[in-house]
This record gives sequence, structure tokens and C-alpha cells, in this order.
Amino acid sequence: MDIIKKYFPWLSTGQFDSLSKLYSLYENWNKKINVISKKDFKNFYIHHVLHSLTPTFIIKFKKNTSVLDVGTGGGFPGIPLAICFPAGNFLLVDSVRKKTMVVKEIAKSLNLKNVQVENTRAEKIDGKFDYIISRAVTKLPVFMSWVGGKIKPEGFNSIPNGIIYLKGGNFSEELSRLNYNYNTYNISDFVDEPYFETKKIVHIYP
Repeated sequence: MDIIKKYFPWLSTGQFDSLSKLYSLYENWNKKINVISKKDFKNFYIHHVLHSLTPTFIIKFKKNTSVLDVGTGGGFPGIPLAICFPAGNFLLVDSVRKKTMVVKEIAKSLNLKNVQVENTRAEKIDGKFDYIISRAVTKLPVFMSWVGGKIKPEGFNSIPNGIIYLKGGNFSEELSRLNYNYNTYNISDFVDEPYFETKKIVHIYP
């Protein structure tokens, strides 16, 4: 948790407390259902919690912002972001039922009233959202074909409504195939940890 406090000193004591509970909650669930690689669990706070919170370096979600987390897996980035922005509304979806079951239980354990969880595919979600977030579930053109029509046209946050995608490596070819505006941010500009050297935040918007 020290690393979370280092980069997010603006969080409240209650939010730090909720984030600190995540480790034991996931550790207990991971013994029953493998939602996080056991080899990677020792890096839980850097690889999963800190990574999930990096969008806060480019946006602080305002009250009533609607966020769809596609392919949430074990609840990332949706659960950590929902803890940090209790006035936002988060819908976390994944096609794997056992994972969404774990996410529901973790949200319940933390009393996260701003989180809904559905076992479904992104293409089947109705409605529109201010932001759609994800941690590199597929190539960007494919992802945009799933969710491109689910963005609310009018926004009220500091950056335009759109997609916030966490992705590593070189994906310039994927970006060149998009008929959207986009900005990319090197996470290493905000976080001084080796894990993030090649990782980026991509903001895609109409």
C-alpha cells in the first residue's frame, strides 16, 4: 500500500482502507478461483491496483460519470477506480461467469454501492456511457467495433467522452486503423516503476 500512497496522496483514509483490503480479499478468492495468476500475485499492488488507477493521472471522474469496464476479469480497473470515485457509476462486465461472481462478492464486501457487475459480452450491453475502460482485452480496432457506438455524445468531464484503454508495447498500426481521434500517454511519465516503461494510456474519442 505504500506505493499507492506515494502516487495517490489525495485519496481519503477510507479509500486507502478499502484499497488495503483488496489484497486479502483477492488472496482468499484466488485460493478457490484463479482470477489473478498465482505467479503474479506477489505484484498485486503494482501490476493490478496501481495500473488500474493510472487513468486518474489524465482524468478525475466527476459526480454521476458513467463508466463501463469491458473485460473486467477480476475487477480491474473497475474496482479500484470505483473506490476512488464513489460519486461515479461503474458497470463491470466480463463473459466469464466465475470471474463476475468473484467481482460481485468483492464489491459487496467493500460495500461499493456505485458498482454493478454483469456476466455478458460488451456487444450485448445496452445504453451509452461517458467512458469505456479496459486493460487490453483485444486489438483496438476489434474493441472499437464492440463499443464504439456506446459513448454518450455530450460530456462534462475534463477530457472528451470516449475510451480509456490501458495497453503496452507498440500498437501504432492498430491506432492508424481507427477512424477516431486519440491521445496517448506514457504511464512512465507519471509512475517511476520499471513495470510501466512500455505501458500507455490511450484516450480515444469521436
